[in-house]
Amino acid sequence: MHILDLTLDDPRDNLALDEALLDEAEAQDPSYELLRTWEFRQPTVVLGRSSRLIDETHTAACHRDEIPILRRCSGGAAIVGGPGCFMYSVVLSCELRPRLRMIDQAHQFVLGRITEALQSLDITVELAGTSDLAWETRKFSGNSLRSKRTHLLYHGTLLYDFPLPLVSKYLASPPRQPEYRQGRDHDGFLANVPVSRDALQAALCAAWQPATSCSSWPEQRTRQLVANKYSQDRWNSRF
Repeated sequence: MHILDLTLDDPRDNLALDEALLDEAEAQDPSYELLRTWEFRQPTVVLGRSSRLIDETHTAACHRDEIPILRRCSGGAAIVGGPGCFMYSVVLSCELRPRLRMIDQAHQFVLGRITEALQSLDITVELAGTSDLAWETRKFSGNSLRSKRTHLLYHGTLLYDFPLPLVSKYLASPPRQPEYRQGRDHDGFLANVPVSRDALQAALCAAWQPATSCSSWPEQRTRQLVANKYSQDRWNSRF
């Protein structure tokens, strides 16, 4: 596995890069795998692939504060990212790991690895809901996936020093809620896990054990995706 530690300046570029990495893997050896670590440079609302804009965001507040509202290529509900919310993206081979072709198995496999690595930091982490990680019954990690022919993109958030009131400010209550949420609002449901960004980075590396670091990335494909998709209202506001 390779590792790419890369945050781009524009939030649209960061979302496009995740999809470009999946496309690149599809065009390479079926055993190709990569871990990317990054973090939005500014607060950004990111809708899931099928999220309804009006149902999941406080659109007026986002526009007033000039918060970008973008859409990712994977499923799940809307999130707010930004400084203090560590992001990871792992591209995995379904040829090497056939169980990943089953969505429930993919969640269990990826989050099981991450949970084990985080528990080495002396914090109690639990898998919760379909694809969350919780600390002391509060969510600090949400995750989603996109599957293609030979590879799977699995990516998510790890809250460690995020201004949590921004979530209530920019997101409505999600239309679908896991049982363990127990009706709590964002402020009562979310938490920053008490570890540093460097510790999270080290834990992810321990989970996936990348053998090589890479500095190159699919710039042309990323630019194409930004131009044709991630900068377009027909994608970001389509629902």
